Amino acid sequence: MKLSDFKYSVPEHLVAQYPPEERDRARMMVLHRNAQKIEQKMFYDVVDYLQEGDCLVVNETKVFPARLIAKKDKTDASVEVFLLRELENNLWEVLVKPARKVRVGNRLSVTDDLFCDVIDNTVSGGRVVRFNLNGNFYNIIEDIGKTPLPPYITRDPEPSDKKNYQTVYARVRGAVAAPTAGLHFTSKILDKIKAKGVKVVPIVLHVGLGSFRPVQVEDLSRHKMDSEYFEIYEETANTINETRDNNGRIIAVGTSTVRVLESSVTSDYYVKPLSGWTDKFIYPPYEFKVIDGLVTNFHLPGSTLIMLVSALAGKDFVFKAYRKAIKEKYNFYSYGDAMLIV
Repeated sequence: MKLSDFKYSVPEHLVAQYPPEERDRARMMVLHRNAQKIEQKMFYDVVDYLQEGDCLVVNETKVFPARLIAKKDKTDASVEVFLLRELENNLWEVLVKPARKVRVGNRLSVTDDLFCDVIDNTVSGGRVVRFNLNGNFYNIIEDIGKTPLPPYITRDPEPSDKKNYQTVYARVRGAVAAPTAGLHFTSKILDKIKAKGVKVVPIVLHVGLGSFRPVQVEDLSRHKMDSEYFEIYEETANTINETRDNNGRIIAVGTSTVRVLESSVTSDYYVKPLSGWTDKFIYPPYEFKVIDGLVTNFHLPGSTLIMLVSALAGKDFVFKAYRKAIKEKYNFYSYGDAMLIV
């Protein structure tokens, strides 16, 4: 398949700028793969589609406030510094905007006590910077950083986004973008799911911007995903494998979770405990070895996310659902409505 196969148009007014007032009050479109049937529900109905013996896998990565506003030395020009990932102590890969104003050798001052020196260029506005540091870096940016909302949310971050752009089970700090399918879950919904005899287990993938960046090459086989750090705990792997042995279903929450599980599967379709970096790119045709279902959102045209969803449910069926979602005025993207594929 080609990039152009995954292009479509989403009306601007359907791009959600705010989350629903209550997390589980989003709409949910249910896609039944075998029956090729579509239902329209609310997210709190997700409990009805899970059954005893199933295993729900969630990504417990935690978003940190990765957007910093700095002043360039000598000119005092304002520069946005978007933290991508820590390469080693005090050394970070970042995006800077406007990139043309920032060169190797520049110093960018975030506060009177915090600055970074630009020591290398990467690609597409990327830089490598070294921060001076007095104290815990994450504690400092928790106070001064802004929530890294994606660019299609065109308003400025608000204080409420620090909580809203975070899953209720977020625990392991390291993501610069939320695993947005998980934003719909509440503690009450999770308790109901567990009460049905469904195992809820965590993995970690620190979501980076690469997951959301549109593919630029027509030939999908030439696209290279950015590497993202992940962990699969031994207890999680054991629970997933026991579920498989007992003919239960594995339901992934979010495409990030799918990529982790499919990165660690053995030849006999078992998941192994593992940590490392993955650049797994899933697009049609693809044989899924672990998951039986997926909770996800409505995604950007031409993104790796819509390609993964299409690989699972079939491109024609997914696009039929997307046309229906647009007609029925579903909300799209990070703060938008949900989709359940079973």
